[in-house]
Amino acid sequence: MWIGKALLAAALLTSAAVPATPAQTTLQEPARQETTLRVKMSGSGVDTLNPFLAFFNGALDIFGTIYPSLNSLDENGKPGPYLATEWTQGPDQLTWTFKIREGLTWSDGRPITAEDAAWTLDLVRTDAVAGTANGSLVSNVEQVTAPDPTTLVIKTKKPQANVMYVSIPISGIPIVPKHVWEPHVKGLKDYKNDTFPVVGYGPWTLTDYKPEQYAKFDANKDFVLGAPGFDRLIQQSFKESDAAVAALRSGQLDYINGVNPTQFTALKGDASLRAVQEVGNGWTGIELNPGAKTRSGKPIGTGHPALREQVVRDAIALAIDKPTLVTKVINGLGQLGHGYLPPAWPQWSWKPTPEEEHVFDPAKANQLLDAAGYAKGADGVRVDPKSGKPLAFRLGTHSDDSADAAISTYLVGWLQAIGIKLTIQPLSMSALNSDLAKGDWDILMDGWTTGPDPTYLLGIQTCATLPKDDGTGGNTEAYYCDKDYDALFERQLTTADPAERAKIVAEMQRTLYLANVDQIFYYANTLDVARTDTVSGIITGAPNAEGLHPAQTAFWSYLKAAPPAAKAKTTGSAGGGAGGEAGGSGVWLGLGALLIVAVGGVLVVRRRKTAGDRE
Repeated sequence: MWIGKALLAAALLTSAAVPATPAQTTLQEPARQETTLRVKMSGSGVDTLNPFLAFFNGALDIFGTIYPSLNSLDENGKPGPYLATEWTQGPDQLTWTFKIREGLTWSDGRPITAEDAAWTLDLVRTDAVAGTANGSLVSNVEQVTAPDPTTLVIKTKKPQANVMYVSIPISGIPIVPKHVWEPHVKGLKDYKNDTFPVVGYGPWTLTDYKPEQYAKFDANKDFVLGAPGFDRLIQQSFKESDAAVAALRSGQLDYINGVNPTQFTALKGDASLRAVQEVGNGWTGIELNPGAKTRSGKPIGTGHPALREQVVRDAIALAIDKPTLVTKVINGLGQLGHGYLPPAWPQWSWKPTPEEEHVFDPAKANQLLDAAGYAKGADGVRVDPKSGKPLAFRLGTHSDDSADAAISTYLVGWLQAIGIKLTIQPLSMSALNSDLAKGDWDILMDGWTTGPDPTYLLGIQTCATLPKDDGTGGNTEAYYCDKDYDALFERQLTTADPAERAKIVAEMQRTLYLANVDQIFYYANTLDVARTDTVSGIITGAPNAEGLHPAQTAFWSYLKAAPPAAKAKTTGSAGGGAGGEAGGSGVWLGLGALLIVAVGGVLVVRRRKTAGDRE
């Protein structure tokens, strides 16, 4: 709204010349208009709102936002207070005592006590369904008790190095209200947790969720670690990343965590945007079906039998030119992949020796297959001498991921050069993971992110994460199962000395690398873009010498985000639902009793989810 100089002068004159009298009504300062932060939901989307079963990044971001954990994490990945204000390890090196805060309440008004934490952790420990997502984090726990409302005691079977990381935002076990969840234990595998608002405690409360559309949150202004800077939060799903970028440019989004390299290059020169790179906290690669089976050893699925052979997997690794993928697919914005744990956590970094490294060598790959008896047919495709089947494999890709599309094209050509035929099968995130769970796949595009403690990611490669014969309890990464690896997993979990633990973790990564069930192509830098006119503080931490920021998490990013000074985006109603909320800016001038307000609105376009970065 434009205000003429004469009108403004008259308003000032009137307010100065007419003194207030007791009979006059004093106009009150207007109520502060509510603000909304709009962000793009993680590309993986949400597999379920049940925190005992979920492992997609979109779901984990939500749980870290609406449920508490024992510990928080600082920007360097060190444990900090949250529900627990302090923790001590007993002289026996097995008993950990956590002091739980007094006075906190769940969003329904019931008190939060140590019993909620004890019940949650013990359920994950003892119930196969409840342990689907995070059972490996408490596999060494013998007992969890709450002797009083402010004391939690965790007793481990052997000394454990990472107890403070068992329950942290995003990548740890969220603590849930016992009084809400206890009635649902019997039918836990089917419980959707979709009654809104969801009872929880965190910086935000989940008030609405529509699959593949949006999640809506209200701020918890009494949050113990500080009130969010915005009143509302909307995470929107987008089917295509270009649509999300268009929404950011037009002001319909405030922030995207993870644009692709082409988009990043185009956006970083825009003065209205802040574009930064994070150190990669995840990897991109492929997984090869080594013979899907249950914990009892029962074969399942339709995987090609040739992929059970080490020589075939080794040949595939030698046929892939990973440096080209780094250069061409992510424009050099990342690092060449080797170990299973990403560079965001350098304490776990590992690389193979030059003798063990799988360097691009198609001639050697052909020699290996020739020597093993995989002769080429008339069509140039090799034949498995045991089954008589041609080496023709299905390659499942995320149908809405541009990187998958680019990578798969290279893979088809490279593997053709060694006598292997690939058929690309673009799949939705849900379909791809459904095939994975049933073992109905040969090769899948794969990607995972992780927090500072490696237990979860290493744990999904253990035999214990294979499904049971009835199909329950499985959260395996790629049906890998090796007893020697499992023994190393238990050792790292119970090794207190950080340097010694790092050596064991390195040996585990070496074991995975040589098995070639998971082949890591690269660790892409995470590329973040935020509008400077609508949000500040959402990108946390200072860049390192290479200009890369520390890995961001939704927990701190959304908590610390705030409208820029003197500017705020307001919420309104425009057709109902998160996708139709209005946004604008409110400006007011204190001219005595004169209030001048300008408000504008824009519609936010609804989109479906994009491809996942975590399976």
